[in-house]
Amino acid sequence: MIDSAGLSAASLAMIRQLVSFNTTSRESNLALIEWVAAYLREHGVESRLTFDDAGKKANLFATIGPGIDGGIVLSGHTDVVPVDGQDWSADPWQATQTGNRLVGRGVCDMKGFIGIALALVPEMVRQDLQRPLHFALSYDEEVGCIGVRRLIADLANVGFAPGGCIVGEPTGMELVVAHKGKKSYRCRVRGFEAHSALTPRGVNAVEIACEIVTYLRGMAKRHRELGRFDPDYDVPFTTIHVGTIRGGTALNIVPRDCEFVFEFRHLPFDDPDELLRELQAWAARFLPEMHAVAPDTGIQFEELSALPGFDTGAGSAIAELGRCCNHGTVFNKVSFGAEASLFHNAGIPAILCGPGHIAQAHQPDEWVTMDQLALCEGFLRRLIAQVSGPLA
Repeated sequence: MIDSAGLSAASLAMIRQLVSFNTTSRESNLALIEWVAAYLREHGVESRLTFDDAGKKANLFATIGPGIDGGIVLSGHTDVVPVDGQDWSADPWQATQTGNRLVGRGVCDMKGFIGIALALVPEMVRQDLQRPLHFALSYDEEVGCIGVRRLIADLANVGFAPGGCIVGEPTGMELVVAHKGKKSYRCRVRGFEAHSALTPRGVNAVEIACEIVTYLRGMAKRHRELGRFDPDYDVPFTTIHVGTIRGGTALNIVPRDCEFVFEFRHLPFDDPDELLRELQAWAARFLPEMHAVAPDTGIQFEELSALPGFDTGAGSAIAELGRCCNHGTVFNKVSFGAEASLFHNAGIPAILCGPGHIAQAHQPDEWVTMDQLALCEGFLRRLIAQVSGPLA
């Protein structure tokens, strides 16, 4: 059965089922993973799970088709961002159709893609697949692509060697062959407390942190106006961003502590380690003055996360397969990060292609159009046809 927008009722029902699980990154995803494993088992497909250290979250890997190398991985993360403090017009854990839009947490990023792929499992099982299709569902992508690293390591340990990977991040169903790298950091400034009437006897951690943030803003402006560019990216230069800052206890106390977090989203030819060294060297100018007041003052930088960039290339086999399934569309590059780079660096060439747009994700009333979901279903049906054909 196909609905008025061209999406099958089975796909819509599956998306609604997945959205109903609250898999915010701080929560367990086991209820969803166990439900999917049971669903696959009903169709004769066994799943392989890899757990986090606490055993409260899991990745799922499952194979449909022959047990040979060279299959295609359909990858998606099961976690979603929080809804806290957001003004939703409907229950975020119920996928609600309003006109041509489906609204709910994760419908765009990225339970729409996962749901459609899972809804097509009966069709995959019925086909005489010549190459396997693999499902790779991961945890904690939104907080650093954590789970998929363990999944990929497990595949290497057991000798799985897929030929390519399609990550269903929201790309407007356009084929993406590259994304930027990302490194994030925490900067901690330790000052020295004093009464605000005696400010020269203290070291103001908030003021020093703000000086460093201002320098980061200058670095960002330099890259925006003078840096090297790659016009194929949606944001064609390396970006620098400060996300949160906190410090101080009261107006009449010179603040002892301040910390902030920042990130570099870098093009392949910009080295984030070099950017950090520049920042550290500039920040070091404050240390003599700080130590003159109190020797235990200082400035520390801590790496929080790192995600490499990647570029599969428009001429790769997985890119050409994507082109065949997507009516020969052009290839793009994006600024947001994804698990694709981790598959790519593990020797599994990857592309991104999924329904919806990244600007619609992480928002109150997150949405995706029914048309985009229908395009995704058509794309995956053509992929099934491709891997059902004779081996090249």
